[in-house]
Amino acid sequence: MTGHIHISEVGPRDGLQSIDRVMPLDAKKAWIEAEAAAGVSEIEVGSFVPPSLLPQMADTAELVAFAKTLPNLDVVALIPNLKGAERAIEAGVDKMSIPFSMSETHSINNVRKDHPAMLAEIRAIAELVAAQPDGARPHFEVGLSTAFGCTIEGPVAEDQVVRLAEASMEAGVAEVGLSDTTGYANPEQVRRLVRKVKDAVGADKLNTLHLHNTRGLGLANVVAGLEEGITTFDASLGGLGGCPFAPGASGNIVTEDLVFMLEAMDLETGIDLPKLLTVREIVAAALPGEPLYGFTPDAGLPLGFEEAA
Repeated sequence: MTGHIHISEVGPRDGLQSIDRVMPLDAKKAWIEAEAAAGVSEIEVGSFVPPSLLPQMADTAELVAFAKTLPNLDVVALIPNLKGAERAIEAGVDKMSIPFSMSETHSINNVRKDHPAMLAEIRAIAELVAAQPDGARPHFEVGLSTAFGCTIEGPVAEDQVVRLAEASMEAGVAEVGLSDTTGYANPEQVRRLVRKVKDAVGADKLNTLHLHNTRGLGLANVVAGLEEGITTFDASLGGLGGCPFAPGASGNIVTEDLVFMLEAMDLETGIDLPKLLTVREIVAAALPGEPLYGFTPDAGLPLGFEEAA
């Protein structure tokens, strides 16, 4: 476990889509700008879903335009389908990710498509991406959601995850990621499934884990991922977020705690942790009364703490 570990901040999307209130656009911009200034190099700023479904995401195109003005920042958006991909490409995103639920019941609840329909959608999006001119071709990733279990179906067969990961790559995506959408994963399961998917699609085609802390195992699962060569982890400032279409799927891992753990382990993130801790004030002021989580923000940095060289 050496080298640079990449943190992708998903709070402005995964965090805000899971609460009822709509954060004002100016506050979202301040949040994104402050995190970028703290050294966060990738932020998922929103999702291109119909505003009637998630009014919290109605300003995503405006946020993409703003975030694209910030230096050294990769701007990411979630897309649910081909139409969302068209809007994301028009907005100029650097990267877009589509959730592909390994639980077919969850897939139908979430995006109204079974597995064959989702693979057809993924293939159409991959073809759209390939048709874009050089310099306007976003990185297209499939997030294999509910990969570790589903609150609707229960356990999800690992062989099914592997099969659908291979099918996604065959459809033309750049890479796949594994998502613990419902907070079911444990470290041994993470190690095992990462190995199986890497063996199937190639070690360089699985780099990202999206983990939840629903049962307190989020950071333990990060360590398991690190041991298997994962280099990118999604996290949400203050632990905001979950999935509105998966009952009980609360608890993204806390960006502040993740950065502290990695830096304490002498793994470089490129993030200024004291600066990152101040970003929380922007979110708290914009969402008064909304619960924010994290041990590091509450306890503070230990005496003599030094970030990775």
